[in-house]
Amino acid sequence: MSPETVMSMAYQAMVVTLLLAAPLLLTALAVGLLVSLFQAATQINEMTLSFIPKILAVFAVLVISGPWLLGLITDFTRELFQNIPLLVS
Repeated sequence: MSPETVMSMAYQAMVVTLLLAAPLLLTALAVGLLVSLFQAATQINEMTLSFIPKILAVFAVLVISGPWLLGLITDFTRELFQNIPLLVS
């Protein structure tokens, strides 16, 4: 197996990881920002206030984008397993 092949596989794995994590992390970031703005505007300084909206929003995005995320990781894994004979020789 050549170094180029290893780097290509590592690059593909990092892209898939980024695509899997991005919707959930961006949702948590956006909800956290909105809750922070709300807390700053109302001067409510409760630290636990941001957790419930973040959890609910991330869960909703996971339910909505779950089939796409599952298909993405399944396709990547299938492609990886199908390429094993080509990588061994």
